[in-house]
Amino acid sequence: MIQRMADVRTDHDETQRQLASALGYHQVQIARYETGKNAPSIDYLIKFCRHYRVSADYLLGLPKDYDWPR
Repeated sequence: MIQRMADVRTDHDETQRQLASALGYHQVQIARYETGKNAPSIDYLIKFCRHYRVSADYLLGLPKDYDWPR
């Protein structure tokens, strides 16, 4: 998940500082998430997904063929 989040951010040409500002976090916290020193909270995950319009399933590495209600 951590690598996918970093990849999504860099694919959108945003720095950690820009992402932190957009989501209301400090850049140091974003760096800790991306290095795996801290685990992102659910609140952060939701904000991240909304900001980049990306699925949490993708970030979590869940397969598309799971049979669950959507």
